[in-house]
Amino acid sequence: MDILLAPFRLLWNLLAGILNITGRVVALILGLVLLIVGVLLSATGVLACLGVPLAIFGGLLIIRGLF
Repeated sequence: MDILLAPFRLLWNLLAGILNITGRVVALILGLVLLIVGVLLSATGVLACLGVPLAIFGGLLIIRGLF
């Protein structure tokens, strides 16, 4: 029975791997965008209370995407 299910198991593992890599890339891109927006908001001074947490969250997303 394992012989019959092996191709489906391989296909399932391939799809899971592709989705895992795609999720990491999306986390990296989203983290970079949030980091840049957070730094820009902090540079204005007025919106620093929003920019600093946004930049920290973006940095944490980048770290999560890398590791």
